[in-house]
Amino acid sequence: MISEYRWQGIENINVEIVERKGVGHPDYIADGIAEAVSRELSRYYLKYYNVILHHNVDKVLVVGGQSRPVFGGGKVLHPIYIIVSGRATAYVQTSEGLDFIPIGTITLKAAREWIKDHFRYLNPDEHTIIDYKIGQGSIDLVTLFKLGLKSTPLANDTSFGVGFAPLSNLEDMVLNIERFLNSKEFKAKLPAVGEDIKVMGLRTNNKIKLTIASAIVSKHVRDRDEYLNVKEEIKEAVLNQAVKIAPNYDVDVYINVADKPSEGIYYITVTGTSAEHGDDGATGRGNRVNGLITPMRLMSLEATAGKNPVSHVGKIYNVMARFIAEKSYKEVKGIKEIYVSILGQIGRPLDEPLIVDVKIMPEDKLTQNMASEVHNIVDEVFNNISRITEMIINGNIMLF
Repeated sequence: MISEYRWQGIENINVEIVERKGVGHPDYIADGIAEAVSRELSRYYLKYYNVILHHNVDKVLVVGGQSRPVFGGGKVLHPIYIIVSGRATAYVQTSEGLDFIPIGTITLKAAREWIKDHFRYLNPDEHTIIDYKIGQGSIDLVTLFKLGLKSTPLANDTSFGVGFAPLSNLEDMVLNIERFLNSKEFKAKLPAVGEDIKVMGLRTNNKIKLTIASAIVSKHVRDRDEYLNVKEEIKEAVLNQAVKIAPNYDVDVYINVADKPSEGIYYITVTGTSAEHGDDGATGRGNRVNGLITPMRLMSLEATAGKNPVSHVGKIYNVMARFIAEKSYKEVKGIKEIYVSILGQIGRPLDEPLIVDVKIMPEDKLTQNMASEVHNIVDEVFNNISRITEMIINGNIMLF
């Protein structure tokens, strides 16, 4: 269903709020590990059975540890506890008998490697305890999944995905500021900046306020003055980036506003994440599939991380909705904003959703030609579902 969407547009509302939880945020850690385990399971299943077997490991909990950071050093007193929970196919009946799959080994390896790949100072062997509670999948869901292997995969949940395009100026700014602060280039310039970065953006008319929580690595700051200098360097760098992204807005930047220097309170960490000292995280509480939390937009609360990339509509339809929206905005002339919602029903083939609802805010008016072009893009994306699964497994798609 394609219809004209009548509203003032995201840039014309008086108040806009956008958030991004960065790579080192406890919620992002939970998402990252969940997805890493799913990818590793998928690769194992493909290697040995030539098919991705049923699994959903989308319930990861990060329980904050305890640390004692001090200027110039510090130590982790109690490790971060991470538990990976969900369901996975743990054995396969073959012509030679029962084949057991090393779920635990796969899970622990994937989690440790993800941490090593994303942190400089968080040692998975020293600073974390990684556990898992992964059981067999529901017999009903597993049966549906196996039936789907014979043709088009069948949806193993009733859920929906949402995507939109383009990003607003504030959305673009929030997304790219976090990426900039967590880039290898910026870390090389200012190594004191940890991976746990959260950017909250507020726009009121043409004024933007960015509130940034940035963990500072204690070993890289010798005293109060050096810490405050690092904050100023972050602020200056963010302002320079903000001007490049949205030059027509007045931007104010606030860094670590909970600091109280007079009381000796600073946001310093040993490992670069607040998870080392009490902050917890859970899968699905962070960014949506476009990397942002956007309460002023249509959005799904469905967690994408850790769900199987073959038959879980809560994952696949969110990716497809974003693809349809972005491709339509890029290729179809006359679209100012576009919103795509896809609803799947458990047991139905993935290429037969209950509905694909496309809302178009045109620059002038929605024409039949525009609708036809968007319809063709919808068909094209649905005809390439297997390609989306492949991209997810290879880590080529942003999921959070």
